Amino acid sequence: MDQALAGLPRQFDPRVLIGFETSDDAGVFQLTPECALVQTVDFFTPIVDDPYTFGQIAAANSLSDVYAMGGVPISALSILAWPRDGEMDDLREVLRGGAEKMIEAACSVIGGHSIADAEPKFGYAVTGTVHPAKVLANGGARAGDVLVFTKRLGTGIVSTALKKGLARETDVAASIESMTTLNKAACAAMLQCEVHACTDVTGFGLLGHAREMAAASDGVTLVIEGARLQLLPGVAGYVAAGAVPGGLKNNREFVECHVTGTAGEVMYDPQTSGGLLMAMPELDAANMERIYPGAYRMGRVVAKRDTLLEIE
Repeated sequence: MDQALAGLPRQFDPRVLIGFETSDDAGVFQLTPECALVQTVDFFTPIVDDPYTFGQIAAANSLSDVYAMGGVPISALSILAWPRDGEMDDLREVLRGGAEKMIEAACSVIGGHSIADAEPKFGYAVTGTVHPAKVLANGGARAGDVLVFTKRLGTGIVSTALKKGLARETDVAASIESMTTLNKAACAAMLQCEVHACTDVTGFGLLGHAREMAAASDGVTLVIEGARLQLLPGVAGYVAAGAVPGGLKNNREFVECHVTGTAGEVMYDPQTSGGLLMAMPELDAANMERIYPGAYRMGRVVAKRDTLLEIE
């Protein structure tokens, strides 16, 4: 995709505060001195069997990019691909699951587009608002910052274990609970703190998104403290049993040249509706942990070393 984008003609508009060039979670377009739009789109194929749950996860995942920018989602357009002979009851459940999550986010679904396709796909294009001076980008991490994360890792591994018939019901339930939890409350807590950089951890995995944060920031290396990472139940055992998603292998091939130290498989695991990764001062990290129970420290930012990422 980077190679394809490199050939596109460049547009220059001072109202575009964040475009695609910085690999941020969403684009930001300034409307007035007090208001900017946050715009993002995401959709994917089912990762769980239950259609209602799939709709919930797709909605939570689509909303996440707005929260990662410090924004408030206000409207959404649905994106749907569905087999011509697909079950209508299943389709209704997908749409119901998505609609209920959008209601939870106070985000109005105002339309959408659908096509016939052999493989179901579902998601949303979401628009949010943010004050132009309060946009959170993936660049801006500073030496001395603490890295804070808000969810446990391993959704891709658990999903793969489910497909292989290895996953326990309780482990799948824990993964689903994580994926259907909006980043709304985490964002609200984050906005009570000083945050220098933020991104949500999704398809590129923890290290893929951490790499983007390090690359977009000025003269820093992100140090990931492996012992601090919190994993979903069963993840370590599923990795040992060979439940490794193809996306994990792709992430490793892309990112590992930017990493020193030994990175576990879960650090490359592609997440769906993952948590927020923040770089923030020490005192604010302590405050974030206090006001949002799911938040935990998992690393730090140091002055630039030989690579963008180090594993301890």
